[in-house]
Amino acid sequence: MPAPSGHPREDECQFNAIRAQGAGGQNINKVSNAVHLRYDIHASSLPDALKARLLALGDQRISSDGVVVIKAQDHRSLERNKADALARLAALIADAAHVAKTRRATKPTRGSQRRRVEGKVQRGQVKALRGKVSGE
Repeated sequence: MPAPSGHPREDECQFNAIRAQGAGGQNINKVSNAVHLRYDIHASSLPDALKARLLALGDQRISSDGVVVIKAQDHRSLERNKADALARLAALIADAAHVAKTRRATKPTRGSQRRRVEGKVQRGQVKALRGKVSGE
């Protein structure tokens, strides 16, 4: 069964547990809590149009051979990092799935043009009154 657009199937993702970087004391040297998620776009069950949009994104997490690599190491548990990586992948796919509406050029209405010109005239009159006062 194909995944709904924007939600990758978990069985298509490859997870590797790695050691997280940064400070963490003695525990960080013993436990592999960070996750590398690898998602092959070409082998996925996503629609072909969405695959093409994903590959055209130009995101640095997408390698030249079409594999998304996401590293998640924000949480202390492996499960939460795995869920975080899946959420970030889903957000990436949802971003590629969003198609912006095409903009159609429109003309301003006659009333809006008139109001704009009236406002400019009124502003010009205010500025004209700022001149020097002649002493008669």
